[in-house]
Amino acid sequence: MPEGVTDPNYKPLPGRLGNLTVIQQHSLDKLKRELKEEGKFVEERMDDATLLRFLRARKFDVAKAKEMLLNAEQWRKDFGVDELVRTFDFPEKVEVNKYYPQYYHKMDKDGRPVYIERLGLLDFKALYSVTTSERQLKRLVWEYEKFTTERLPACSRARGHPVETSCTILDLGGVSLTNFYRVKDYVMQAASIGQDRYPETMGKFYIINAPWAFSAVWSIVKPWLDEVTVSKINILGGSYKDMLLQQIPPENLPKEYGGTCECAGGCSLSDAGPWNPDAQVVDGKK
Repeated sequence: MPEGVTDPNYKPLPGRLGNLTVIQQHSLDKLKRELKEEGKFVEERMDDATLLRFLRARKFDVAKAKEMLLNAEQWRKDFGVDELVRTFDFPEKVEVNKYYPQYYHKMDKDGRPVYIERLGLLDFKALYSVTTSERQLKRLVWEYEKFTTERLPACSRARGHPVETSCTILDLGGVSLTNFYRVKDYVMQAASIGQDRYPETMGKFYIINAPWAFSAVWSIVKPWLDEVTVSKINILGGSYKDMLLQQIPPENLPKEYGGTCECAGGCSLSDAGPWNPDAQVVDGKK
């Protein structure tokens, strides 16, 4: 069983620490040994849970998982991830939030951090008057790093067992095909980074308020995603509240989505969650 487990009811899913087959354990040991022998092992980033994410993403094929991991490491160098983590600042956050809200907010019933993105509010012209697509991408990577190093560990401590994935709500209410096509390159880059550089971190994914024209958008995005990712996506129309509340406690779900949470200054800017105990909420629950 993984270290730090205090939840007596925790049962690891297959392919996770505490629930590995003999073959899976052998694959983990082999991957770690080869990385060390080749001088490619990075101790602060390659714990067993992380190596298992890459192995699951490649169905425990050690050669393919190692290739994926080393490609991710090269990407980190090329993108300058370590420097980004140390120095990145996003002072335009409040302004960007007006035109393209993207934020983490509390946990679902399984302890996953909830991530909400309101693509339907996108105002392309206003957005790129206050930021750039390059800075948006850097912010995305910075958030992924914070997700893996701060948000997930905080959620794990709060729940008493490992939490390795997120619960995402993508709100397409009011989206236009014109605006989507203008940002499709960013959306595809974001999907590629999540899938290839931070694999197996998607737990639940709800696409809500999907308009009738969404099939055209989906036909563009879907080929960029692997089968496992696609299988985790629930596409909903306007009748989504009951399904969201099955997964997210009402006090953790923003009021506009059927919950009861009303954070001071707005949920999209509160960064409320166990990773931020100082966040203020109107209903008194964190």
